[in-house]
Amino acid sequence: MRISSSTFMDGSEIPRRCGYKTRNVSPALQIDDVPPDAESLALIMDDPDAMGAVGKVWTHWLVWNISPKDAAAAEGSTFSGAREGVTDFGKIGYGGPAPPDKRHTYIFRAYALNYTPRLAAGAQKRDLEAAIRGHAVKEAVLKGTFAP
Repeated sequence: MRISSSTFMDGSEIPRRCGYKTRNVSPALQIDDVPPDAESLALIMDDPDAMGAVGKVWTHWLVWNISPKDAAAAEGSTFSGAREGVTDFGKIGYGGPAPPDKRHTYIFRAYALNYTPRLAAGAQKRDLEAAIRGHAVKEAVLKGTFAP
């Protein structure tokens, strides 16, 4: 399984327009080579570098119930038919990079699941992580950086 973006290359700079304090436009994402036994996909976007600045890993995007047959999201939108959760900004949907101190690395982690979680829109990260636990058959990672 692979997650990629036409907005930025793995390991490179995420464009300014994707930043929370600028236009807050979500990057285009594509999940390919999904295992045939995957019933649904989930995505978590985190900033582990926030630990040093704010004392926790900051959650920027939670998406689940992504169809393995339609696992593409255009820039500025989410995956068709998917549900989104509450980020650490206190809002549902994408919350772009917003490092308070220095360049941070943002991790987009896609999970292929052997079932479809029954979580309502607006769920928290802990709820999604609990729903994923024991059901991920494959995982893929995309990284991007962003500086204030």
